[in-house]
Amino acid sequence: MLGKDRIQQMVRRIVYRTLGLEGGSKPVPTRPLVTERDINVIPYGGEFSIPKGALVTPLARQVAMDRRVTMVEAGDAPKPLMVSVQPITVTPQDQKCVAIGADHGGYELKEILKSYLSELGYAVVDCGTDSTESVDYPDFAFAVAQLVGQGRAWRGVIIDGAGIGSCMAANKVPGVRASMCYDQATAINSREHNDANVLTLGAGLIGLNLARQILKTWLETSFGGGRHARRVDKIMGIEQRFVK
Repeated sequence: MLGKDRIQQMVRRIVYRTLGLEGGSKPVPTRPLVTERDINVIPYGGEFSIPKGALVTPLARQVAMDRRVTMVEAGDAPKPLMVSVQPITVTPQDQKCVAIGADHGGYELKEILKSYLSELGYAVVDCGTDSTESVDYPDFAFAVAQLVGQGRAWRGVIIDGAGIGSCMAANKVPGVRASMCYDQATAINSREHNDANVLTLGAGLIGLNLARQILKTWLETSFGGGRHARRVDKIMGIEQRFVK
């Protein structure tokens, strides 16, 4: 059975020959080669940095398109959108890790709820923003939702002015079921009936005390299962139709 290095060498020769870069008996250049294997390990909708001078196989580019992976050439200007979040690992004793994020409109409430989460005994990952300076809420909604969707956070909380836009953005991330809640009844329903794993709040619509009540209720309410499980499965089934 051929080893991985041998297979990579054979693939590299074929690619170079196809591109006309292999000349007679000259040794094959040692430029890096990006294959579909490199792309398959990138999370759906993620980003892959192409090493400087590397060759990308046609299949790798096709897989990137199918998985909606953005391929960035080394030296390209950084993307203006999306927030970088430091990698985290959820350990068995730290399963209830909550990712929280907000735009400028939700910054002050985020800071208060972040401390409240710690008081309740949850581990917290702050995805920003860090001030009241104007920013774009989809960046921070994505940062939180991505951690939840990838299983790197147990739950997520996103705060903006109304809570609506962040909810829309978060629900674009595979594996996420985000719910905007504005009272304790909606908090209970979103968990009991819908198994929501991301909560969005509108800082301009609710007061601090209500925000605390909603958050605590939402975190402590269990999923009802039963007939609700069947319906949640159907929700996720719709998502799977569009995820390759």
